[in-house]
Amino acid sequence: MRRALVVLAVLAGQVLAAQAASAAEPPAGRVALIGVPGLHWNDLTPEDTPNLWELARTSAIGSLSVRTVGSVTCPYDGWLTVSAGARSASGYACGAPPLPRAAGEGAVIPGYRYLVDVAGQRAAGTLGETLRAAGRCSIAIGPGAALALADRHGAVARYHDSPLRVGTADLARCPLVAMDVDDLIRPYLTGESAGAGAGAAAGAGSGAEAGAGTGTGAGAGTGTGAGAGGGTGAGVEVGEGGRLPRVPDRLSAAERRDALQLADAKAGALLSVLPAGTTVMLAGLSDHGSVPHLRVAALRAPGAEGHLLGAASTHREDISILTDLTATMLSELGVPVPATVVGTPLRVGPAGATITDLRRDDATAQSIRSVKGVYFTVVAVLQVTFYLAAFLLLRRLRGLSPVRVAAVALAALPVSSYLVNLLPWTGLPQLVGGVLAWAAAVTVVAFAGPWRRRPLGPPAVVAGVTALTLAGDLLTGTTLQLNSVMGYGADVGARYYGLGNIPFALLATGTLLAATVIAHRWPGRAGVGATVALGAFAMVLGGSGLGSDFGGVIAFVPGVAVTALILSGRRVSLVNLGAFCAAGGVIVMGFAWLNHLRPPSEQSHLGRFVGQVLTGEGFDVIWRKLHAMLATLLSPNLMPIVIAAAAFLVYAILRPGQASAGVVPAAFEHSPALRAGLIGTLVSGVVGMLVNDSGAAVLSMALALAVPLLLATGIGALPAAGRSRPSVPGVGEQLAGVAK
Repeated sequence: MRRALVVLAVLAGQVLAAQAASAAEPPAGRVALIGVPGLHWNDLTPEDTPNLWELARTSAIGSLSVRTVGSVTCPYDGWLTVSAGARSASGYACGAPPLPRAAGEGAVIPGYRYLVDVAGQRAAGTLGETLRAAGRCSIAIGPGAALALADRHGAVARYHDSPLRVGTADLARCPLVAMDVDDLIRPYLTGESAGAGAGAAAGAGSGAEAGAGTGTGAGAGTGTGAGAGGGTGAGVEVGEGGRLPRVPDRLSAAERRDALQLADAKAGALLSVLPAGTTVMLAGLSDHGSVPHLRVAALRAPGAEGHLLGAASTHREDISILTDLTATMLSELGVPVPATVVGTPLRVGPAGATITDLRRDDATAQSIRSVKGVYFTVVAVLQVTFYLAAFLLLRRLRGLSPVRVAAVALAALPVSSYLVNLLPWTGLPQLVGGVLAWAAAVTVVAFAGPWRRRPLGPPAVVAGVTALTLAGDLLTGTTLQLNSVMGYGADVGARYYGLGNIPFALLATGTLLAATVIAHRWPGRAGVGATVALGAFAMVLGGSGLGSDFGGVIAFVPGVAVTALILSGRRVSLVNLGAFCAAGGVIVMGFAWLNHLRPPSEQSHLGRFVGQVLTGEGFDVIWRKLHAMLATLLSPNLMPIVIAAAAFLVYAILRPGQASAGVVPAAFEHSPALRAGLIGTLVSGVVGMLVNDSGAAVLSMALALAVPLLLATGIGALPAAGRSRPSVPGVGEQLAGVAK
């Protein structure tokens, strides 16, 4: 009897231990990923795609931003990003994934080492390797799925080329299945790739570029000139695929409908044999032409029907990214997500999701995309025209009032591009009309109150409205910056929340100019304290999780510090400036480190950058941003603003009588605090240009706001100051002091 009790006690202890162990481990389930490259919400209808429509109807739905490294994402890069759990690219000549070669029950991707050895994709195979290490088997159907589930050697244990070859019994063997439904994207691929859809060039004999072989068809081809600049045949095959076309959409509506019906039939074949209780993800994994779109994202799980689908990685309830798919699959299987995976599990949001709303989101993004280049061109033309007109009129003391009004209106344009999103708009006419209406409203307010009689009054209104608008947007979820002509779009995928580079330039400039107005009214310690306090508040907004701005904080610290030093009557040296920049770097790394200490699902890109530095990927990120910054120096829209504003400002200081009838010196004499704020703005703009990937955009927008407001102040001060003034003592010395 005693022995029986002992045995029962032991068994009970084992049961409790097993229960505790199972409670400690994440619950494992079944998950299926159906990737349909090129699929967006306009494609789904009950008539043409009944299987996909029903799947979306019973799922949480949202928009998927498929941005990887380039401006558009091909199927190869989309599936490779799912494999790596980080934004990845196989090369410049990108098309379809390579065709696997059968190896028993599984398959091997030929030339897979190209991705690591030549293309530098060190994270390739992360998903497959993690699954293998955790003992979770998977089934890949189609080339893209094989690429996503391959381990670091390019091998998948179970592979099928069609869902028709898979039954419920096969799927029951493994908790994860991924399928590449490429029927929609295949008609778009041009077939001009020469054995190198992985980014390899089709050049025989030269060996100067990564690739393999010659010819115009599929596969690796033949010849020498491959690999990393020499040797023989080491590229990655692309099977039957080619490159994405360089046009927005090369298929007619009827041709695309036919392709969609084929894709829907293949998806339906898999859905019909999935084991009960399988969590199903549907993803439009790539673009289909030269224009990026928001793509389909859906998650079918208990309680998800009719809800929005987003992710913590985007801080949006209705937007997710490709790497979220990687994190979701691992989480659903109860496998710990590696630290190198930058995505987070998909998150079911509030109810009320409709396909109509998601279609409208993509249409809004496309409207912004179509007008953004024109908008910046118009702003550049207006800026250059304004400085030319101001130069001709002011030197003759003509049209002072119209020039002042024009300066304030021009400075009100940037903030109006955000305010327009306070009200719903549809289509370009409403967007353009809304921006102009808001600019007119801000200008009217600037000249409507009693402050209009003071030289700094109207400029203070514009600067204050700009700073308050962007600060309020950061505090309320950045709904104004998303899909705005001077903000960012989810279809582009550069940023989904927080403070963008151009908004940083406007926030910094607006804050510094508004602070100098306070310092003008209350000079001395009160003014310096107000400048530091406002600058610190704006800096915390930008560098914290609300703004998640890396380069902005580095640039903001020296701008605020220089302004405060000049206000306090101290000299600014090159040593001081370097120390301030270093302090900005230390502060932003502090923000980043604190963010990195949070759980992965709560990290912003600041915290993830710390992780990339620790894993050795940080240099690649910095190198890409440096290239992007240098490219902006050749922008025909941005550099004219920088050149025209800087030339006018310098000439107006050095030759005040010839350039502007002493308007700039009159502004500085009226308000020495304004001079300090302008110098701080220039410092912040130049540093921001050097440390942000938007480069010249930062400095150009800082000048586009600051210089017109400076001229408006000078014109307001000029009638009381006389027709022409010599240069104010100390302006040149202050600027020279920064350069020494």
